[in-house]
Amino acid sequence: MSLSIDIIRELLRNELPGENAHLQMSPLGRERSSDAIRKATNIKESAVALVLYRSESTIKSVLIQRTLYEGSHSGQVCLPGGKKEPFEKNLTETAQRECVEETGLSERHLSLIGELTPVYIPVSNYRVSPYVFEYQSTPEFSPDPREVAEILPFNIQDILQRENIKKTDIRVSRDQVLRDVPYFDIQKRVVWGATAVILNEFKTLCESHFKTL
Repeated sequence: MSLSIDIIRELLRNELPGENAHLQMSPLGRERSSDAIRKATNIKESAVALVLYRSESTIKSVLIQRTLYEGSHSGQVCLPGGKKEPFEKNLTETAQRECVEETGLSERHLSLIGELTPVYIPVSNYRVSPYVFEYQSTPEFSPDPREVAEILPFNIQDILQRENIKKTDIRVSRDQVLRDVPYFDIQKRVVWGATAVILNEFKTLCESHFKTL
């Protein structure tokens, strides 16, 4: 069974799996984004980029590992992205700009092919809008050393394999540990939280193609 970027482009035009897919990779007790966001005020907008590119006979994407800093997402493995700036007309621009800044990819080779369901992160009060891009060239990465400790290309098949979904305890502060948190094991990295939620919706969307064959 094969999957191509053209097929993914078509899948993104269909109804999305949405928050049902989000819940499968959410920490225990975490509400649906649509419920949690009703109680929030002064929500901050942000966007991330799920970049797809062809590599030989496979489709790859890229994660980044953030540098250590004083903040709730310090050191985490995540999709390239960040907060919307006042000069940006929409969140697509945000996702593209942040991706270029953090990974060194060229803006002219990024082509938007669709979007996934936004995720609300209560701990930082951000609504994250995920956009899916095709990178229409061979990527050459040049990470921003202030924000990115490492660039992590990965094969899309890594998130489609059931054995790469695991659970672990995660310490989020000196006094708080989240128990049995689901995560993707990608290159022996713990990919959890909003990133895992977004990737799981993408995984579920891709799996829907195989169910129709």
